[in-house]
Amino acid sequence: MKLEDTKILICDDSILARKQLNDIISPLKVNRIIEASNGQEVVDLYKEHSPDLVFLDIVMPVKDGLSAISEIMEIDPDADVVIVSSVGTQSQLRQAIQLGARDFIQKPLNSCQIESILKSRFEGGE
Repeated sequence: MKLEDTKILICDDSILARKQLNDIISPLKVNRIIEASNGQEVVDLYKEHSPDLVFLDIVMPVKDGLSAISEIMEIDPDADVVIVSSVGTQSQLRQAIQLGARDFIQKPLNSCQIESILKSRFEGGE
């Protein structure tokens, strides 16, 4: 799949963090970027849009990222979830991986790291 054909779901309770991710991803000509501000919203939007990749914070209101990963994996065991968090305790990261997250990015965001993740997953991300 080409990067231009992908749908990416960004979930973070921080509007600034969502904007930063959006600003990194948008120039790569991703087909569609969907945003969620809490764990429940990301689960609902996942059901509705079936995105190709999810960037997900751990600490959020309504439902945390770990609960959201668990529910997303019930919906789609092949879901591609990347944790994006500044609260990276080893136990939370271990639990996120056990629940099905495939990668982790530490805040503050690094555009090269985001681009590398996208290009490694989707062809034509150059």
